[in-house]
Amino acid sequence: MKAIKALTFGEILFDIINGSAHLGGAPLNLAAHLAKLGETRGAKTEAKTGTKTAVISAVGKDELGTELLNKAKQLGIDTSYIFVDERRPTGTVSVELNDEGIPNFKIHENVAWDAIKLDSEKTDVLVAEEWDVFCFGTLAQRSEVNIKTLWRLLPVIRAKHLFYDVNLRPGFYEKEWIETSLAFADIVKMNSEEATIISGLLFNKNHAGKELCSLLVEKYPGITLICITKGAGGAAVFHNENNCGDYEEIKTTSIEVADTVGAGDAFSAGFLYAYFLGCNVSDAASFACVIGTYVASKPGSVPEYSNEIIEKLGGIKH
Repeated sequence: MKAIKALTFGEILFDIINGSAHLGGAPLNLAAHLAKLGETRGAKTEAKTGTKTAVISAVGKDELGTELLNKAKQLGIDTSYIFVDERRPTGTVSVELNDEGIPNFKIHENVAWDAIKLDSEKTDVLVAEEWDVFCFGTLAQRSEVNIKTLWRLLPVIRAKHLFYDVNLRPGFYEKEWIETSLAFADIVKMNSEEATIISGLLFNKNHAGKELCSLLVEKYPGITLICITKGAGGAAVFHNENNCGDYEEIKTTSIEVADTVGAGDAFSAGFLYAYFLGCNVSDAASFACVIGTYVASKPGSVPEYSNEIIEKLGGIKH
């Protein structure tokens, strides 16, 4: 199998956690984990199934921006589509953790990733390529510039799958953004709190589980897969290929949480990687839970992988 090619769009930044700066932003975390999964599995199995990941975003012309670009390259991410903004600073987020390691985010505005631009030459290159998946979320749609860039790309990008990570942050989402995103996506990921918000916004009622998933695929028939992460409760997956409507709960192991920053992005990467290698939905979600849980047990969003993850990676068949 050839390398998996993934393209992400949106916020890239530094999370400031307990005074320490960590690479952050869901699109960057997802790309980093996909690149890391491909590299780690290839080294373990000598399999020619790596990943090519690229991010569409922006950083400031400052020290943080330079550091972010260098670290992204070190992680194996293609930074060709990351624009350097001479007017706005590189994005940062102040993260406060509660006693359970659950983060509260203060997301600073008017930063570089609020103005993601692609010139015609870059756009032509992107559209000419064939991608396995194009990943995008809600947060980056908080600016008109980004909405125009993203909504211009969505109809023309040549990707086998459009992956929408709902990723809602208080004060930074609108019903229209969510509806447009769901209309384009065929794979959707959200957490249980976001599921409650979406149910209220779209259906004016608190639907949950299989009922909510069924309503979503009825309203947006292009959706074939829905993942709902539940923290310590594992995850649920709804598989609607061939209109089968299968819903399954996936359990995970209990861990001592360091912080949950990036755990959902690790889940997304793990699911996509395993699924694209040919795992069924249930096995892909189980593998994703292992990675997501592990990341929650470590500080930062892209820690070094444990031997357990490396062994499970080596065991994925394709």
